[in-house]
Amino acid sequence: MKITTILFDLDGTLLPMDQEIFVKAYFGGISKRLAPLGYEPQKLISTIWEGTAAMVKNDGSVTNEIAFWKQFAGLYGEEKARRDYPVFECYYQENFDDVARVCGHDPRAREVVDFLKEKGLRRVLATNPIFPSVATEKRMAWAGLSPLDFEYFTTYENSHYCKPNPSYYREILEKIGCDPAECAMVGNDVGEDMIAREIGMQVFLLTDCIINKGNDNVEQYPHGGFDDLLDWLKKVAD
Repeated sequence: MKITTILFDLDGTLLPMDQEIFVKAYFGGISKRLAPLGYEPQKLISTIWEGTAAMVKNDGSVTNEIAFWKQFAGLYGEEKARRDYPVFECYYQENFDDVARVCGHDPRAREVVDFLKEKGLRRVLATNPIFPSVATEKRMAWAGLSPLDFEYFTTYENSHYCKPNPSYYREILEKIGCDPAECAMVGNDVGEDMIAREIGMQVFLLTDCIINKGNDNVEQYPHGGFDDLLDWLKKVAD
């Protein structure tokens, strides 16, 4: 079956970054913004990690947003969670751009997306949905992209699963009405992105900012840098 749809990861794929450095900058920024409201930095960071774990374990019964804030409220209380929710949103609107300084930029990300546009292929941003839409759109902008470049993009508001759960990919395909045999997933994380192959999708491992926690043999996947990706896309797009 011909490939009609390309799914892209964002962090470490279209947006070059060292994940550890990114997380450190992100936690530093949000801790500073929330400190005046009485949030002790280490407890806040621990709570965000626990909320993230709740999203990763999500069984599909609620959105990731609900899973996160349920965990948050369990640690800080319903009243505080409800009262301070808007402040978190303000952080992403007003301060999150500061984190862009620790991320890279590769103009070939734009070139790859534009190539797919010219070919008439559908494009989906399949970034792990642990952030709200506002934060995802900000990170797109850091990569030189926008929501208009994609038919659909995943956020914690519209998703019920996380990577590496194969149901994360199944949910996307159900929402866009696409057969896995028509799709390819491009990402830098062997464990989270290459698992899309399990549901019948083709995959490409972008190795510029590769994450391979399981030390898997990457030779089993089409792989390489942006130039290799473009060559591969030209073949699957024909």
